Amino acid sequence: MDISQLNIGSSVQAPNWLTVDQNRINEFASATGDYQWIHIDEKRCKQESPFKTTIAHGFLTAALMPKMFGETISIDSKQYTMLNYGIDTLRYLEPVRVNDKIRFTFTLESIEQKETGRLHRFNTSVSIQGRDKPALIGTFLMLLVG
Repeated sequence: MDISQLNIGSSVQAPNWLTVDQNRINEFASATGDYQWIHIDEKRCKQESPFKTTIAHGFLTAALMPKMFGETISIDSKQYTMLNYGIDTLRYLEPVRVNDKIRFTFTLESIEQKETGRLHRFNTSVSIQGRDKPALIGTFLMLLVG
């Protein structure tokens, strides 16, 4: 859906589920230097983790937001650029286990005119296929420049 078609309160859901596999988790660990065993040590997790498997970094799930946003909400890239402006709130509610499928839902809360463009505030949740509780909820800020 084009961002110009969204009204305050409009919700859009990513069209596809995204599988969070061990390779993606390991690459995130390498990129951030966060090698905590709960994320990368499959054998130890089977024995010691309450989840009995590795889990994704919370920030990995949050970092997937721009990718999923781009697959869900489009802009006229000849006229505009969309910039990640930050996160106002972020809460991790349920761990994303290896091979879980996740999907983002974006609800437009507000649009504010800034000197550099229009700031869109999206209340965002990340569903985990087969679970009731979302992986995370947060308010993500996207600046439409142009």
